[in-house]
Amino acid sequence: MLCKGFEIELYTGTPQGEVVGLADQIVHHLPGFVWEPDRRNVEYTTPPRQRYERLLCDLVQPRQHLRQYLRTLGNYTLIPGSTLALGDSTVFLRSDPGNPYHTYIQKTYGTRVVTASVHINIGIDDPETLIRACRLVRVEAPLYLALSAASPWLDGRITGWHSTRWHQFPHTPPHVPLFLSHRHFIQWTETQLQAGTMQNVRHLWSSVRPNGNRRPYDLNRLELRICDLVSDPVHLLAITALLEARLYQLLRNPNLDPLCGHPYPRLRAEELRVQSETNAQTAAQHSLDSVLTHWQTGQSVRARDWIAELLEQVTPLAKQYGFSCFLSPLRTILAEGNEAQRWLAQMARGESLATVLQNAIQAMQARETDLVTEICPPQAA
Repeated sequence: MLCKGFEIELYTGTPQGEVVGLADQIVHHLPGFVWEPDRRNVEYTTPPRQRYERLLCDLVQPRQHLRQYLRTLGNYTLIPGSTLALGDSTVFLRSDPGNPYHTYIQKTYGTRVVTASVHINIGIDDPETLIRACRLVRVEAPLYLALSAASPWLDGRITGWHSTRWHQFPHTPPHVPLFLSHRHFIQWTETQLQAGTMQNVRHLWSSVRPNGNRRPYDLNRLELRICDLVSDPVHLLAITALLEARLYQLLRNPNLDPLCGHPYPRLRAEELRVQSETNAQTAAQHSLDSVLTHWQTGQSVRARDWIAELLEQVTPLAKQYGFSCFLSPLRTILAEGNEAQRWLAQMARGESLATVLQNAIQAMQARETDLVTEICPPQAA
């Protein structure tokens, strides 16, 4: 099985849903956490694992440690969702005022970057295989956004988008092609750095990107960046299992490469770039109910139906590798909706935004407690 790991961004705040910036204190006192440019959210990274059972504990145990530390600071907790639901997005609260890169981010993008999300990393050592995998995931990334959408609000109001985060997040540089080869990725990155459209090799904020210890030269993993924060770790593993199974399909069948056999790969790559970006914005607005353009057939398809079709395709392969059970929660998401859809449904029944958010805060904590109690062995903080 492929190695997998996560970068998890979380908001900290009160049980009432008020986001409170505590990252500067957390990072100085709690190992394993790093700050983002704004101190209202904090990030932790899980180690690469092959087995999903280990990944589950890697996801929930750091949150337990963080919750314990937050209680030493006051009545603070973790807040689900990917935008400042009850916050103030007009102000930027710097976590590291002396960091010049953070200064550039604040001046260039403002609080559009003050979001919480999850980045899914899957290890692929061969660079050309990795670039092919990035092409496939790029054109299907809107499906993962549709499954994970969890930001229907901002500053105390409903925005009209299921993923306000992806709708407002700066996609940088604005034009990121489907890379034709590892050499193409290297040359393109060097050009962006020279032109200043990228400040450094990390300054590539697209739905998916090749990653590694010395980008763009030494690459070893695919990083899917489009997903909103998935507060239920079991649901996050289900989304990851779909991604991994899809990559296994590509490894077995190179024809799944969107550019495979095309007589004009550069033209096709540009067509797919535009199509995938349009699909992503559509998925950001309507998530599972969005109508997307299928990259293989060119036909319109509802995201929910496209995902269900992929799920049926990959389940036999996942069974061979022993992780098909982790796909099962996808059927629940397809039937009941993602977090954004469930929250909006509660508000349509008359609940206030604050009440829905407060209930989600409690549900997130209860879910983590159950998982730690039932599955994960005790671990020292």
